[in-house]
Amino acid sequence: MGHKIKRRDFVLAGAAGLAAAAPKPAFGRAPAVQMNSARPLVIASGASNSRDAEGLNCVERAFKMIAGGEDVLDAVVEGVTIVEEDPATGGVGFGGTPNAEGVVQLDACCMHGPTKRAGGVGGLEGVKQAAKVAQAVLQHTDHHLLVGDGAQSFARNMGFAVHDDLNTERSRERWMEWKRRTDPGHYLDPAKRAELGYRVGLQMAMEGLIDMDHFFGTINCDGINSRGEICGVTTTSGLAFKIPGRVGDSPVLGAGLYLDGDVGAAGSTGRGEANLYNLTSYLIVENLRRGMSPKDAGMEGLKRIQANTVEQRLLNSRGLPAFGINFYVLNAKGEHAGVGMYANERSRYATCTENGFEAVPIEPLLSGSAMD
Repeated sequence: MGHKIKRRDFVLAGAAGLAAAAPKPAFGRAPAVQMNSARPLVIASGASNSRDAEGLNCVERAFKMIAGGEDVLDAVVEGVTIVEEDPATGGVGFGGTPNAEGVVQLDACCMHGPTKRAGGVGGLEGVKQAAKVAQAVLQHTDHHLLVGDGAQSFARNMGFAVHDDLNTERSRERWMEWKRRTDPGHYLDPAKRAELGYRVGLQMAMEGLIDMDHFFGTINCDGINSRGEICGVTTTSGLAFKIPGRVGDSPVLGAGLYLDGDVGAAGSTGRGEANLYNLTSYLIVENLRRGMSPKDAGMEGLKRIQANTVEQRLLNSRGLPAFGINFYVLNAKGEHAGVGMYANERSRYATCTENGFEAVPIEPLLSGSAMD
């Protein structure tokens, strides 16, 4: 379970924040229309080992800020930034998994429930804090999504440090091993080459050379405060060894992240294309709108993906999806669930309330594993 914050500290922090007046609006945001009462909560896709200077992890940092009356989006973005800036953590930000040419390209998206706004970046190079750049798009532009060189230029103009390379020694070593195994000098036809690259990457993950979570490499974090204000963020370096320029589901509204401040939020990790083809996060939030629980709403989204996965190359020997995908779901009451196409004893998502941090099991739709 890792580092724990004492329950007393959280209760005191929560009491101070909840007794305070309404939170100060960030960057001139309009006040929330809704005034629902909810249990403050933060959920995230994983219990990261990354810590800030106070020893807090992603969800602990975000919850402390929310309990202190700060804007929910500021809180969840600050939480994932801890992981993005940690070179020891692969899959996002600094030291994220490179693309097929050895370049780290980042995607991110954030949504602010009270003002019903969003910002995103895709194919961002050289900037560790993709989630904060996505938030800057929300704050300072009339656009939702900036990509490639344009996203980097925008980040530079906003004062973000732009680095020549976001690789660490570890991420570069993983890429070199992948290149060695795929034998880039042997020109396969495009279909076989893509299949080989994906298969080799999965094999490296199964051998422990790449953390399976980092093969898809994504963090989703969503939060709600006592006023019922919901915000969320998703950030990633994308599929390991992807074709340069590939943008996955993470920065796309309705796929890697979607929320309605009156209803709830859903975010995803795993095979992005399967999510994009179904806009599953949007579907899950609509299921919440129809009155489903977070678990049932998420399971219906997974069933849609399973039904629409018909290509033989994407099916295992049982005729089931040969990939993993998870959804993290939060409703306006503060109820939550983590669901996945598959899960094992290590499959967990992170939560934080006034009682502190907890790693909660992910509930699977299907038995066994994607490789069966």
